[in-house]
Amino acid sequence: MPIDCASGDHDEHDVYAALCPCRGILDLLANKWSALAIGALEDGPLRFGELQRRLEGISPKVLTQTLRRLEDSALLTRTVYPAVPLHVEYALTELGLSAAEPLAGMRAWAERNLDRFPA
Repeated sequence: MPIDCASGDHDEHDVYAALCPCRGILDLLANKWSALAIGALEDGPLRFGELQRRLEGISPKVLTQTLRRLEDSALLTRTVYPAVPLHVEYALTELGLSAAEPLAGMRAWAERNLDRFPA
């Protein structure tokens, strides 16, 4: 079901339309590492190493790429504190927090229903 464009940049947003910019956002949020990084940041800012430990199995390269995509999409901020060594924190923006809610529901659904899937 198409949604009217709030910014007025387009007539409407329809994620099913091939050229709708919504697809890029859906692609970003449907990525498992993006969804997990957003979830890890729900309770507040974390440093890179803290995120990497929380997201078991993610490589430093993939975490860096994921964080850059989320920052470029205004879902999180990266704050550098001048210290030795550098102190960098990642935090969700208001937009990121709004995405966290439906993603939390998806993660919870996956955990609740895992045993219903074939082995």
